[in-house]
Amino acid sequence: MKLFAEKGYDSTSIADILQAAKVNSGSLYHHFDTKQGVLLAVLEAYRDGIESMLIAPAWKGVDDPIERLWALLERYRQLLKMTECAYGCPIGSLALEIHEPDPPVRTLLTANFDRWTDFIEECFKTTAKRFPKKTDFRSLARFVLTTMEGGVMLSRTYRTLDAFDSAVAELKNYISLLQQIAMNPKRKKRS
Repeated sequence: MKLFAEKGYDSTSIADILQAAKVNSGSLYHHFDTKQGVLLAVLEAYRDGIESMLIAPAWKGVDDPIERLWALLERYRQLLKMTECAYGCPIGSLALEIHEPDPPVRTLLTANFDRWTDFIEECFKTTAKRFPKKTDFRSLARFVLTTMEGGVMLSRTYRTLDAFDSAVAELKNYISLLQQIAMNPKRKKRS
């Protein structure tokens, strides 16, 4: 996980994996046929560990579902800040790096994004009364994901938190507008 996150999949060699794991090649190949097998195991670990590694720490002590959303995005911001904007979402980075992944890799990348999206969608669903009746919470959760991923990518590129902060600020404005519409549904819409 660490090597793929720091170096990327293509730049991580089997020798790097052997050295980091402190094992010989026979031990590695006993468990994994190929480097892609290691990648699949890493993607499964991320998928299965998202709640304990990312969601639970971000949401600790935060009860309001919408505030949980902001707490999760703040966790990404803190990771960017701690790494001087070198942090990248490991799944997002792998998805960008592996342009045309094999079906098993694509399936696990999708499962990771879906799992993240599930948590955010549930935040919206539990606060459905705060939003217009026809709000598509799955699409809204994906919008949050793309805002986060895009903000992380731009912050890494520019080496500043400004891009992440402005993306999150616009997302907050959008969510706030949706909630205002729900509170006052008869208000005329602007053309």
